[in-house]
Amino acid sequence: MLYSEVERIFNRSCKNTLSKKKFFFIFLTLIACGVLIVFCRALSFGAHSWVSLSLVFLPIFLCAGILLAMGVLLNRIYYHEVKGQPIELRKIFGQSLQLLVGVAYLTLPLILGYISLWTLLGVFYLIQEIPAIGGGVAVLFSFGPFLLVLGCLLLSIASLLILFFVTPYIAIKNSVKIQIAQQVIAAVKNNALSYILLFSIALIPLLLCVGLLTLAAVMTGLSYLPQQQAIGTAMQWFFIMLPFCLVMTPFISFFFNFSLESYSYMQRKMKLVDCNTEQKESTKEEVSCMLQ
Repeated sequence: MLYSEVERIFNRSCKNTLSKKKFFFIFLTLIACGVLIVFCRALSFGAHSWVSLSLVFLPIFLCAGILLAMGVLLNRIYYHEVKGQPIELRKIFGQSLQLLVGVAYLTLPLILGYISLWTLLGVFYLIQEIPAIGGGVAVLFSFGPFLLVLGCLLLSIASLLILFFVTPYIAIKNSVKIQIAQQVIAAVKNNALSYILLFSIALIPLLLCVGLLTLAAVMTGLSYLPQQQAIGTAMQWFFIMLPFCLVMTPFISFFFNFSLESYSYMQRKMKLVDCNTEQKESTKEEVSCMLQ
């Protein structure tokens, strides 16, 4: 991996981050995701810890499906931007409508997997409520809830990986098939270090942004916002969520821009390796013929 090549695709991804058409499209999509998260947080207000846990993870997977569909559109828009072609959002959306319906089903296995883990976690909560022996048994089997929550966190990370690695495949190949997952896994296995570095470059700015915004929101809640009922708290979160999404918008745009750039870069790299391999094989054949 050449530093100059990575720098070039990084700069190009940044350059096309603040496009007006993409900016408002991403901002509105993030608001929709934010409303979903705020709604789930409001429902979890004063609920049982088992229910509260479900309302923490469930919107992550639902938002992942929304962001995956948005990412496909953004990759296609970015492709037109790089090629210098005119961008017509309605035309791109119309051409991608059938594809987006299939994209929504890609996160369904994650949701079903999470529901299974959450249901198993509920069994441990039931064991905890058994009279007399529930507390002791819950202590002995405390590793169970730990592993189940760890599984939920891993599924959340998997949804983030899908957004980076799968989105450009769908946008370029214009299809949603099971073979896409196999192709992505095979490509990452063959070039693990390169993909990890590219993924880190795309993710670090987003994580820094989200971390800073979350810290500001928490400090605001502790120092300024009064403790109210569920409706009042939800309204506070909603109005904080608006600037939260606004600041996140360019970082989300860069994340998907760089995902397509990374896909294109790795495809060129693999083709170059294949060409070199073919040349070496042809050279070996010529040498063997000469020896004969």
